[in-house]
Amino acid sequence: MPDTQHGHGRPHTALAWSIANTAVTKLGTMVVGILVARLLGPESYGTYAVAFLALMAVLSFNELGVSLAIVRWKDDPREIAPTVTTISVAASVLIAAGMVLGAGPYARAMGEPDAAVLVALFAVPVVLSGITATPAALLQRNLMQGKRMLIDQMATLVAVPVMLGLALAGAGPFSLVIGHLLGVAVTTVMFLRMSPLPWRMGLSRSHAVALLRFGTPLAVTSILVFAVGFADQIVIGSALGATALGFYVVAFNLSSWPVTMLSKPLRQVTPVIFSRLQRDPEGMRHAFSRLSALVLTVTLPGCSALAALAPEVIRLVYGQVWLAAAAPLLWLGALAVLRISFELAYDFLVIAGSTRSLMTIQIVWLVALVPALLAGATWDGVGGVGLATFAVGLVVILPLHLFYLARAGIGLGGLAAGAALPAVGAVAVWVAAIGLRAAQPSVWVTCAVTGLVLAAVWAVLLRRRREDVRWFRSGAGSPTPTEPPSTRSEDVHV
Repeated sequence: MPDTQHGHGRPHTALAWSIANTAVTKLGTMVVGILVARLLGPESYGTYAVAFLALMAVLSFNELGVSLAIVRWKDDPREIAPTVTTISVAASVLIAAGMVLGAGPYARAMGEPDAAVLVALFAVPVVLSGITATPAALLQRNLMQGKRMLIDQMATLVAVPVMLGLALAGAGPFSLVIGHLLGVAVTTVMFLRMSPLPWRMGLSRSHAVALLRFGTPLAVTSILVFAVGFADQIVIGSALGATALGFYVVAFNLSSWPVTMLSKPLRQVTPVIFSRLQRDPEGMRHAFSRLSALVLTVTLPGCSALAALAPEVIRLVYGQVWLAAAAPLLWLGALAVLRISFELAYDFLVIAGSTRSLMTIQIVWLVALVPALLAGATWDGVGGVGLATFAVGLVVILPLHLFYLARAGIGLGGLAAGAALPAVGAVAVWVAAIGLRAAQPSVWVTCAVTGLVLAAVWAVLLRRRREDVRWFRSGAGSPTPTEPPSTRSEDVHV
């Protein structure tokens, strides 16, 4: 049995596993997504996007935020694991039932009644997500990303052939839904088998109250995060239709590559790093500043290249029929930098106990975003929505995040210094990409040469950040906790 009192794995090793896992998974899903999008076309793909949007909405809060308490818990997680499981399962079952009942009205409101059956089918992974919430959090706490990679890859191996086979057979959007369901079923079995602790339900009233007190603000915040993150798709689906939503989702998926490749693996590690440093606030703030500089070193030049080459990337990856997705991709590629930075700040503020500030940020974001999206959709369709999303993030939400980080003791001068050189690198990549477009070589040549320039910029910037890289590889300044496991036994096990 691994030590579950607190993860003792090295952050850089866990991050390496997580990046490898994300890269392989994302590569597989990207290839499948491209093939299925080409087979289905914008209209059918838009129908699936309507249903998947509902799933993402529910998964943002289905376990009421209590599973993160396992990662943050300072003592032995055996104390709270059964209660977390009970809350997660009960909440997920109730929410899934509401999802089935509301499938029809939701699909009609989105202008795509045919999506109702797909939405109802997606209630299944909601329940399974509640069942696996505790094992997934325990794996994250113990930095066991090797096992997480195995779980995710097995799901991909099962889901991909099904999706492609059904799409070729003419199953339309059902091909993606059925493949997704089978993949989630596989991950459920493997999470239960690989959990560091035996899966069991139980109830401790004192722990339940504490968990709900901790998780409810996070769940509310997660709902707001979803509303902010998917308000653009909701507006497009309801105002412009499922086909326009298909174009926008293709752009969103491409712009999410940097977020998925870096932010998702990083978020498997950073909460643990910050949790280990909870008793050293200065060390925690120092860790955030250095991590922020490393993140910007990679994301600013990379997202600059993606935004600059939006039309070329769309034509190269999806084909000419999807070219309308290039208009929002220009802005969503730039937005990806902000998304990654905001998620890093989110993890820091959660561990620092500033959950109310996170809720405030999401409320302000949503209030500012909705009218901007409606105006953007009226002005320039999906391209206007992309511009509105980026503008609100840059002008309203970035300053708000900086304000709350400053209140938490983060030096803004240090953050600016960490962003300066990556910004110069991003400008260099952008100029190279625009210059190549003006020279009008082939799409392949434009993308390949820009990629070489991007690689050179990364090499220079990472060399200048080599001390921060060594610091991260050495454990990111995280102390090894030595507290003995708690011996309290308040749980009533079922």
